[in-house]
Parts: sequence; C-alpha cells; structure tokens
Amino acid sequence: MTSQTTFPEAHLPDAAAMSEALSQIVEHGNHILAEAAGKAGSGGKVSSDPLHIGDVALAAARSVMADPFRMMAAQTDLLFDCGRLWRNTARRMLGEAPLPVIVPEKGDRRFSNADWTDVSALDNVKQLYLLWSRFLTDSIGDAKALDPHMARKVQFYTRQLIDTLAPTNSPLTNPEVLRATVESGGLNLVRGFQHMLEDMDRGHGRMSPKMTDFDAFQVGRNIATTPGKVVYQNDLMQLVQYTPSTADVNKRPLLIVPPWINKFYILDLREKNSFIKWAVDQGHTVFVISWVNPDGRFAAKSFEDYMLEGPLDALDQIEKATGERSINAVGYCLGGTLLASTLAYLSRKDGGKGRDRIASATFFTTMTDFTDVGEMSVFIDEEQISSIEAGMAEKGYLDGSAMASSFNMLRANDLIWSFVVSSYLLGKEPLPFDLLYWNSDNTRMPAAMHSFYLRNMYQKNLLAKPDAVTLAGEPIDLRRIETPCFFLSAREDHIAPWKSTYAATQVFGGPVKFVLSASGHIAGVVNPPAANKYCYWTGADLPAAPDAWLEGAARTEGSWWPEWNAWVGGYGEGKVPARQPGAGELPVLEDAPGSYVAARIE
Repeated sequence: MTSQTTFPEAHLPDAAAMSEALSQIVEHGNHILAEAAGKAGSGGKVSSDPLHIGDVALAAARSVMADPFRMMAAQTDLLFDCGRLWRNTARRMLGEAPLPVIVPEKGDRRFSNADWTDVSALDNVKQLYLLWSRFLTDSIGDAKALDPHMARKVQFYTRQLIDTLAPTNSPLTNPEVLRATVESGGLNLVRGFQHMLEDMDRGHGRMSPKMTDFDAFQVGRNIATTPGKVVYQNDLMQLVQYTPSTADVNKRPLLIVPPWINKFYILDLREKNSFIKWAVDQGHTVFVISWVNPDGRFAAKSFEDYMLEGPLDALDQIEKATGERSINAVGYCLGGTLLASTLAYLSRKDGGKGRDRIASATFFTTMTDFTDVGEMSVFIDEEQISSIEAGMAEKGYLDGSAMASSFNMLRANDLIWSFVVSSYLLGKEPLPFDLLYWNSDNTRMPAAMHSFYLRNMYQKNLLAKPDAVTLAGEPIDLRRIETPCFFLSAREDHIAPWKSTYAATQVFGGPVKFVLSASGHIAGVVNPPAANKYCYWTGADLPAAPDAWLEGAARTEGSWWPEWNAWVGGYGEGKVPARQPGAGELPVLEDAPGSYVAARIE
C-alpha cells in the first residue's frame, strides 16, 4: 500500500525574523539597482548571449527538422510510456505496487528523499520528468545531422535545460521545500530570496549561489597550513620552500608547478589530505610555485612569460637555495602543460644543455594533446573565443568567475542546482567546507596568456604538432622530451579526459609510466593513503589505444601516492641532511603559504 505523506503543523512566521529579512532584502535590492544604474550610465556593455545559446537552439531545430522520423519515434515512445504511467497511477490507487516506468540513473541524488517514491503524486511528477528528459535527449540531444562540435553543444545545452527544469528545483514540487515552507510559515523562502540578493550583490549583479561559509576559512590559518617559507618572488610567482619533517631528505629537490586557473592549496587543504605535507613527510625537499592573482597590469603577460618566470626561474632559485642543479618536478593540469612545454624548451635551448635540470617529471591530469577535450569544447569555438578576447581587451584579464561558471556547468546538478535548492528554496546558510572554499577562491587569467592558450592549444592543438608553437625563440617538439615521466590521470575526469591525457605516452621520447586513478579531476589526485579510498590501475605496456591499455592494466585498491613515491624515489639521487628554508642563498621573505595565494577576488 502506498504510504501517505504527512506534513507538519503549519506555523506563522516569526514577525521579528520576517521583518529583519524583508528590510535586508530592500537594502540589497536597492544596492543592486544602484550598481546596475551606475554601469548603465558608464556605458558598460554586457552581451545578451555570451555563450551563443541562440545559435545552439537554431542548430537543434535544424537537427530535428532534418530527421522528423526520429522525432516521431521519440514522441511515440513518450506517449506509450505516459500511458503506462497513468495506468500505474490507477493501480496504485487500488492498492497495488506496480514497478516504475522509469527510475533515476544510479548516483542521481536529487530524488533521494523517500517522498519521491512513497507519495504517489510526487512519484508521478518524478517519472514524468524523467520520461520528458529522455524524450528531449532522444529527439534533440542526439543531433546526428550536425557537425560534431555543434552536436556536442546541442547535447550539452539540452542537458542544461533538462537539469534546470527538474522538479527538485521548484518550491511547488520539492517535498523538502514544501515541508520547510509549512514549518516556517514561508520564512525559508523569504530568507532564500535574501540569500539570492546577497549573492547578486557580492557578484555585482551576477547570481552565483554561495557554496560555503567564506568566513570559516583563512588561508594560512586553517587551510594551507603546512609549515614553510616564501624564499623568492617575482612578478608572476612566489616560491615556497617547506620545512622538512625528516632528518634526511632526497638529494634532488621536488618542485610542484600548479595550474594558475586556480590556487595551489588544493594540494594543501588540510593536514590529513595534504599532498604537500605527505611529500615532505616522505623525505622530499618540497618547493611550490604560488602564482600571482593577476589584474589589468598583467594583461601582456604571455604563456612564455609563465614559463620563463615560473619553472625556469624556479630552477635557478632552487639551485641557489640547495646547491642542486637538477630537480624532480610535478605539474598539475595547466601547470603540467607548462611543465611539458618547459621540458621541450630545455631539450632545444643551447643544444639541449639544460635538459638535465629536470631529472624526472610527473604530470597530474595533464593534457598535451587537445584533440578531444570532452565537454570543455562547448566553450571553445571561434565565436566564444572572440567574445572572451573582447572582454579581456577591456579589462586586461579574464574574470575568475567566468572560468568558474564554465567548470560548474559541467556538473550543474552538484555545483549549481543543489546550492540553489539549499540556499534559495530552503533558506539554509551554507556549511563550512574547505574544498568548496577553494573552488570559490577564483583566479584571473592575463589576456595575452589566455588568448594564446585557448587558440594555440584548445582550438588549434598546436602543442601536439612538432615545432608548431614557439616559446622564447625555441620551437616546441614534445617528441624531444627524453626525461622519465610519470602520468597520473583520473578515470572520471571531466576537465582533462583520461583518454586524451594518455596520448602523451605515444609522443614523449623517454621512459613513461602511466597510472589511472579512480574518481575525478580533484578527488582522483587528492587521495591520501590514510583515507583508504578509491583505486588505481597500472600497466607496463603502453599500446596506442587507451582502452587497450586499461584492458591489460592491473587494479590496486587505495591511493596511488605510494606508487608514485616509489617511482620518483628512483630519481632522488640518495640522501642528504634536511634543508631548512633560508639556510641557502635565498633569504626568507615571509611565512608560507605567502601573500600571493592569500589575495582573494571579492
């Protein structure tokens, strides 16, 4: 027998709380209107369709008209399944328990509340939504008549539409919101509207749900706390040297080159999951590049500037600090792309005399071949790059919020709509969560660098072509890299798809070890051994096809970190007494993590 939903007794809202909330709504509303009026008066221009979704809609319509039989078949299936759903509704009213016509995909947490199954009306809403979702996917999202790039955009934005229309996002059909509204007398919705205006105020008119309590964290106080010192800085980076925790260390220092799309402390969130601290505890002298958060003054900084003032300058400074000419290096995501470019540059500069300066290179979720960049491709075409460049020309940089929005759309239910429901419909205050604080700690991209990166790598894939890119006067050819390399990729990575990162194994000229971690772009990397989570795959053979590699790979439970440490230990060149920051030629400038990483965009 189907259970009946029971709502709690309705209460009148607290008059004082309602009055305070309404006054704050008026205050924030006035501030937003005033700011909007100021922008209009100053002649600020905002594109009405920066993502060119109108073009996608027209392409979707063309695709449907090109194959009307597919639409008819999808409509027939929908009508048939809707008929089954209505018959099941009648059977439930008679006390039967028929099997559902359709169920959510495994892992879809939107419908985890028991009322979505137990309450007949809500179960019908859920199943009807899932049926319409399947219909839209089959009839529009298929897009077989379009070129592959536009087809992917149609599929992507069809999914965005489907996610937006979910009944979980409506206060009229979400059982948790209905209960909260009855219990609070509607105060949850008033508070939610207040939160929305606060977010728009903070985002200068752009609505972006607050993911976490920003006041709960401070870089250097309760995140990014591994002891160390800043021992050098230039315009683009600070070089952090960490305090040793072992009596002896590997003779070769370890340099970590993080991406500048976000901040390096993803590798040093907390003591228990800090890759940096763990590497220090394994006896590495760890140096990390902390990139500046650029503003308009950095507009002309190029990709080659990041190479010259980043890893290449760091090599010279590490030699001053430790006396060691040769290091082991780690590059993460875009930092790995820069590291690969640096290795190719060193293989050619002065006849390759500097290639020995990096004894081994490790790449975390790094793309060097951009043939297939996954769903990120929906944001990379001529129209959108031109729009991005126009915006950067005005400011001198790409606003960090633009990049964050693109990444969040790749996982809209988890990174957008769950927070809309929690903050705007339930009226809840965000919980303190260090990972989400890091995710919201946006960074900017200098105009010259970002334009070069988008056009030469994402759009034209020139890095994968021998001598097609020139950096600091040297043609870049990845085939010339003879440095031993360790590649770590993540099987569920939606930013750097693992099959694309695998392509480097077929290009680099030196010995290569490829390891595939479970989970995604972050969790697949930040997976400490103590957590005893996930698994990874290894395989000695490197066939051309990534699926063939996986088929022959061996699975190991737990973290890949010890596997990497055993590998990189082979290039440690023995042990020496631990080195303290400031003991060499580089003086201590300030405590880790430094001032560059602490600069936050509000």
